[in-house]
Amino acid sequence: MNDLFDTPAALRSIPVEELTVEQAQAELAALAQEIAHHDRLYHQQDKPEISDAAYDALVRRNNGIEARYPELRRANSPSLRVGAAPAAAFRKVRHALPMLSLGNAFEPEEAHEFVARVRRFLGLSDDAPLEFVAEPKIDGLSCSLRYENGRLVLAATRGDGTEGEDVTANVRTIRDVPQTLEAPYPAVLEVRGEVYMNRDDFLAMNRAYAERGEDLFANPRNAAAGSLRQKDSTVTASRPLCFFGYALGELSEPIADTQWGIRERLRGWGFSLNRPANLCDGAEALLTHYRKIGEERSALPFDIDGVVYKVNSLELQQRLGFVSRAPRWAIAHKFPAEQAQTRLKGITIQVGRTGALTPVAELEDITVGGVVVSRATLHNEDEIARKDVRIGDLVTVQRAGDVIPQIVGVVEGQRPDDAVPYVFPDHCPVCGSLAVREPDEAVRRCTGGLICAAQAKERLRHFVSRNAFDIEGLGEKTIEEFWEDGLIRSPVDIFTLERRVAAGEIAILGRPGWKEKSVENLFAAINQRRARIDLHRFIFALGIRHIGEVTAKSLARHYGSIDGWLEGMERAVANMPGDAWRDLHALNGLGPVKADALLAWFADPENLPKLDFYAGQEALRLDSVIKLLGIKKVDSRAAQALAERYGALADWKTAMLAAVGAQPGPGWGELVAIPDVGEVAAEELAGFFLEERNRAIIHDLRAAGVRVADAERPKAASGSPVAGKTVVFTGTLETMTRTEAKTRAESLGAKVAGSVSAKTDYVICGADAGSKAAKARDLGVTILSEQEWAELIAG
Repeated sequence: MNDLFDTPAALRSIPVEELTVEQAQAELAALAQEIAHHDRLYHQQDKPEISDAAYDALVRRNNGIEARYPELRRANSPSLRVGAAPAAAFRKVRHALPMLSLGNAFEPEEAHEFVARVRRFLGLSDDAPLEFVAEPKIDGLSCSLRYENGRLVLAATRGDGTEGEDVTANVRTIRDVPQTLEAPYPAVLEVRGEVYMNRDDFLAMNRAYAERGEDLFANPRNAAAGSLRQKDSTVTASRPLCFFGYALGELSEPIADTQWGIRERLRGWGFSLNRPANLCDGAEALLTHYRKIGEERSALPFDIDGVVYKVNSLELQQRLGFVSRAPRWAIAHKFPAEQAQTRLKGITIQVGRTGALTPVAELEDITVGGVVVSRATLHNEDEIARKDVRIGDLVTVQRAGDVIPQIVGVVEGQRPDDAVPYVFPDHCPVCGSLAVREPDEAVRRCTGGLICAAQAKERLRHFVSRNAFDIEGLGEKTIEEFWEDGLIRSPVDIFTLERRVAAGEIAILGRPGWKEKSVENLFAAINQRRARIDLHRFIFALGIRHIGEVTAKSLARHYGSIDGWLEGMERAVANMPGDAWRDLHALNGLGPVKADALLAWFADPENLPKLDFYAGQEALRLDSVIKLLGIKKVDSRAAQALAERYGALADWKTAMLAAVGAQPGPGWGELVAIPDVGEVAAEELAGFFLEERNRAIIHDLRAAGVRVADAERPKAASGSPVAGKTVVFTGTLETMTRTEAKTRAESLGAKVAGSVSAKTDYVICGADAGSKAAKARDLGVTILSEQEWAELIAG
């Protein structure tokens, strides 16, 4: 339950248009990790921890930042992928054609813009005929069924859009999936649709589970996904699953020339269709059908979360094609959240996997959209203060996306006389560590890190994950079991397991699934990692926020060894900027360049007497004085921002002198200057090392025999033509993966960057290269095709 309401909000209080390049880069990195985390929970584990609406908000934020700074779009951007990688429990299946997701619309204006955008792309006038299919958006699990010569031969989940999971045996048990088709049929037919569960069947199943004392599913979508991913197909057969067909994948020959024709052919072969659907001739007709389905939503036997609009003509669909990960010819128009009113009984604090302290509203039970709600998220302390939510209030509750309800606001005139403002805690309720809030965040976070029980389990899973310590035999399930039984509570416990078993303190042999050979293999895997772990893996394994694999590698390359890194962190912490400096640099309308110019001016003693000249001239406003001083790079906008923040000349002078004294030292400057680090990641590193118990974890790991190998700097091949060059890869590479390309370039002594600048030497463009290629042309950077790059490095 600790992770249920964890909503990271790094920099998210700043409007997109006000983000600096550095802030945008840091937030895109955080969003990529956060959205990937929610993708894994939703697509692999069927355990979403945020609502669809909250997820959509993260994606819109990501896309908005990328639209403002297209050159910052990351290789792992959520805008470039669909879903999540297939779960390891099933055989992977590569889709013949990618299974892409849809873009979203939330307002009527966006539906109008979708239709207008299609017309503009096709060059159609406003009065030219253009037909659409409108059909319900089922809240289920996407699945693809492959028929060869009329027989079902393969069923696969969407996975990450490119690879899914082979669930053929389980899909064969679904009653409305045809096993064979009546002729005529194409030799190859791939039917795509949704596995779902009717609402009444879901409620009946949950009631039966409750009577047996078993865990309940959160909603029909989770129930359907969990049922389809059973290793034992007889379990799937016992669940009331259904399937709607609504699209096609690979096809050996055409079966229709319209989307509506596809529906009719699927119906003729025995597939159930998502209804009610309708043919519409424009935006207003689409919206009319949208409103009609919205009114009938509660009466439908299955859950839907919107209406999908598709261009009817398949010829036009082919002309429209795709943009990023979505088709241009279709869009999902989401429904607004459902609301109800109830009484707020209390506020509790949940501590999530990243240490975020998130307030949770404890409510009198209320039914919202057919689901009983007793808890809701309040997001963060700012939201509580902004809405002035108090215990005892009558509040409006909203279900957005059928997962996590939220408090919309307080019902006026219904407040009890004894209700008092809520005071947010400044210490972690789980471990007692200080809970701090960074200037650019809306979230307060526990600094306990690895020693906080609320964070420890998730951090342990991260610690042993593939790109960290990668200890075979310590998967998520084992970590969960060992944690619950007290065998492992911290990373250090992993490396004392064998000693504690030998001493008779704990027992693993005889536990379910643990025989002599499996215990022996586990200890061997642990000892292999004890004997050697690369520095970048060690840093990444610690789970420090904003320290992903790329940043960990940069830190390792820069500091070289574990001792070098620890000494570097000690220097950085000792040279951190003070509050006055942070306050100045966080001021909207100023920015780091102007702030540094201002501090340089105040650091020069010869400039201070100039202030005294204006001190007695009370008629002059502070912004006027600042302009008259003629401080280099401090323009009118900056002067206005400073005047609004500090008010009087004397107060401004005091604050600026304090900021001069609070400037960061060389150790901090060294850290933030490392490629892929910057201010945000540096702050997280400092916060981690300021907590004594985090430093103790590293010390104890080394005392337990963990040997951290020095970083291996890329060695340039003899005569390498790209040694010392900065290269950027963009677009879809056809002859190698992005990882292969990066590794090869680094092995030849090149530095692989994520964005194009004047310092870039080569930009290697694959298919569909976009803004990076355009920027390279503008800057005069050498652009190479994959073939040209291969020829360049062939030696």
